[in-house]
Amino acid sequence: MAWGSLLLLAPGALLRPVGPPTPTAVATLRVLGARHLAQAALTLRWPASGVLVAGAAVDGLHTLTALGLAAADRRQRHAALADAAVAAVWAVLGATTGRHEEDS
Repeated sequence: MAWGSLLLLAPGALLRPVGPPTPTAVATLRVLGARHLAQAALTLRWPASGVLVAGAAVDGLHTLTALGLAAADRRQRHAALADAAVAAVWAVLGATTGRHEEDS
């Protein structure tokens, strides 16, 4: 929830180290922040392994789309690769947690 809140409330501060905080980039991070908050709320409400694994799948798709952006747009490459790295970490954490819950 903290990451989603940060994306939603302070997108410019997160963008500055990786690229210019353009209106499109700021709006994109705010949408991603809202998505993270919704995902976190669902996970808190239903903390079952299936929900965690589904969230990891969403984060995995996020990773792939960010990599696609990095390949397609040289101007956005640095920011897209940073975004892909963060999304990949969330995907791995979600999948690992979901599989751990499944084993319990």
